[in-house]
Amino acid sequence: MAREFQRGHKAKIGDLTAGTDLYVGVQIAGSGLTFDISCFGLDADERLSDDRYFIFFNQPKSPEESVQLLGAQAGDSESFRVTLDKIPPHIRKLSFTAALDGAGQVSQIGPGYLRIVAGGEEVARYSFNGSEFSTERAVMLGDFYLKDVWRFAAVGQGFDGGLEALLKNFGGEVAEEAEAPAPPATAQGAPGFAPPPGAAAPAPSFGAPAAPAPQQPAPDFGPPQGAPQAPPAAPQPAAPQVHNAPTIAAPLAPPTVPGPPGQQSPAPYGQPAPGQDPYGQPQTAPGGFPGQQAPQAPPYGRPAPPPGGFGAPQGQPAPYGQPGPPPGAPYPGGQEPAVPQGGGPGLGVVLDKYKEAPTGQRWTPQNSKLIRVDLGVDGQPVLARQGSMVLYQGKVDFGYKGAGFRGRIVGNATGQEMQLMRCTGQGQVFFAENSAHVHPIELQGDAICVSADSVLAFDESLQHEVRRIEGHGIPGGALFTMQFQGTGTLVVKTQGTPVVLPVTPTTFADANAIVAWSAASQVIISSQVSLRRQAFPGHSGETVNLQFRGAPGNFIVVQPYEV
Repeated sequence: MAREFQRGHKAKIGDLTAGTDLYVGVQIAGSGLTFDISCFGLDADERLSDDRYFIFFNQPKSPEESVQLLGAQAGDSESFRVTLDKIPPHIRKLSFTAALDGAGQVSQIGPGYLRIVAGGEEVARYSFNGSEFSTERAVMLGDFYLKDVWRFAAVGQGFDGGLEALLKNFGGEVAEEAEAPAPPATAQGAPGFAPPPGAAAPAPSFGAPAAPAPQQPAPDFGPPQGAPQAPPAAPQPAAPQVHNAPTIAAPLAPPTVPGPPGQQSPAPYGQPAPGQDPYGQPQTAPGGFPGQQAPQAPPYGRPAPPPGGFGAPQGQPAPYGQPGPPPGAPYPGGQEPAVPQGGGPGLGVVLDKYKEAPTGQRWTPQNSKLIRVDLGVDGQPVLARQGSMVLYQGKVDFGYKGAGFRGRIVGNATGQEMQLMRCTGQGQVFFAENSAHVHPIELQGDAICVSADSVLAFDESLQHEVRRIEGHGIPGGALFTMQFQGTGTLVVKTQGTPVVLPVTPTTFADANAIVAWSAASQVIISSQVSLRRQAFPGHSGETVNLQFRGAPGNFIVVQPYEV
């Protein structure tokens, strides 16, 4: 049974199959869309240092034939043969990509996949669909990469720009248009192990099983009905035929027909209706999204307009549980808001700006109050405040992280005890707490002091301990804080937007408002308590402050809130 991968998941090829001669099939399609599916052979710097390892329709194989383009077969839009033990040492990664050829966006695609087949048996599959993307015109599907052994990673990352932009991103050069087409005389014939065009012979033993082929509809990626089984062109130049053949794909959903209000549901998110752009807007109507304000759209909290506007049709619940006005009810001000011909912004327009931020980094802020960690990037566990997880994707385990007997005693005595949980696995975890602002701080061997109340999450690789701040004139004679040191990311939370100030000899901060400071700073407790002040009623309330001193480069972080 094939192992199902989600975006960001990784695995050793050896855990999937013992074979090294692999078949990689890609299925990606959308109504009216054409894709160029390619493989980039990258070096240790993830650059295309040798353009002979850019495998696409004009260059169907690498010099030693470790990577070969096979064409569409067994229900796949495109397929490759990858022989791992033939890949030269300077190639450290194979990146499989799909780029749009012509107009369109990746959000318009239907359900697709990248699969790995070994010995005629599918061993891995990464599935995706258009709802995971927005305005991108290319997508990085999956990687084979060498890290002591060959491994596979399901990437699923959108990319702005087409095939040319992808090539430049990997450090390649785009040839002049006159040099781009390959001479027909030098085109390579189909490999001997591949089934001949139009033949009913089964796929090669290393390749895709023949069983999935009948599951695909007849029109997909094949000649039109009524045409002969074999293409009319000569079978020798196989790769140019695969690229030049028209891509025929069934529509993702039946076309929506405009009807009376309340009787026709809008097109599903990511699937534009005829005559509309991917966001559900008429192609000729002004006020598109993003970057342009939709005409006369009411803000959150206002009653929903009639059908076609910002919400649900009359008689149905409005988005986010906000009830719309009953039929015939007057609008605020006694006048209904004007709705442009063709309707206002659809659900996709409203929600698009709240979509998950692009992937690729271990820690990614989603907005000012929500942050996501991808545990599969480095494979290192994360320690987080108990109860701070609001969402996770993939296979993630949450365990209690105890401080030990000594740690509990120190934490209780100093007020710096942290109730933590340990997050491990392969997936993405989202953290937040009480709508506080979150700020990731990356440490590269340096140290920072943070109050335990201001810590949201951090990499387990960071060392942390309680640090004492000496002082006089206050109960107990000292204050305490947490010091973090090492290499990793620390996520700090604040109430409101903080301010970062350089340390000067006259820098004082309220002990209840300070969030963090550089560990090299000298901290002195400054007290304004005196017998004379205590002899009379009333005081300023600012009796204990922290004074900071240090060399240039030291800093403090203060929030606009007192604990």
